[in-house]
Amino acid sequence: MDFSGIIPALPGLWNGMVMTLQLMVMGVVGGIVLGTILALMRLSSNKLLANIAGVYVNYFRSIPLLLVITWFYLAVPFVLRWITGEDTPIGAFTSCVVAFMMFEAAYFCEIVRAGVQSISKGQMGAAQALGMTYGQTMRLIILPQAFRKMTPLLLQQSIILFQDTSLVYTVGLVDFLNSARASGDIIGRSNEFLVFAGVVYFVISFSASFLVKRLQKRITV
Repeated sequence: MDFSGIIPALPGLWNGMVMTLQLMVMGVVGGIVLGTILALMRLSSNKLLANIAGVYVNYFRSIPLLLVITWFYLAVPFVLRWITGEDTPIGAFTSCVVAFMMFEAAYFCEIVRAGVQSISKGQMGAAQALGMTYGQTMRLIILPQAFRKMTPLLLQQSIILFQDTSLVYTVGLVDFLNSARASGDIIGRSNEFLVFAGVVYFVISFSASFLVKRLQKRITV
């Protein structure tokens, strides 16, 4: 095996890695925001809100991410055309970001819900006794403590999303894996480039997982 062709291809591979990291960061941020909203809906005493959030979570946790990406890329433009009467292409990048946000929100929702439920109910009662509203209590007391506890789980789910970004090849986005595959095909060294991509994914994921475990131990203490 000859890995000498990888060095000249590093600029292109780096561009692919930037695309991968952009998809991951935007998917994580959007997923956490939407997941937090869904978690509060599931914890709400309003049965309608709780049921809507429950259906959302159960649905997206029951279908593969690849299907979600493909659906947003192919079906959403048709829906928008039916609503607006005009062609509204959303593009591969936007469709993938939205797909990641909505898919990951179902998993982040359960993480946030578990984090909120781990906080003593006495703190909610104490806040209400001080005259704080439900929103103030969640924003100032409950959620900050819950996010501290669930930070390792949020980071672990982010690592999984980093790996799942490789699925964007189905809609033609040139992420790190797709960039490596294309570079290898050009010079006839596909195996070497795929091995290199696998090593990079392993190093990043393993290092991140190791740091998450260290963080988890520190938080526990």
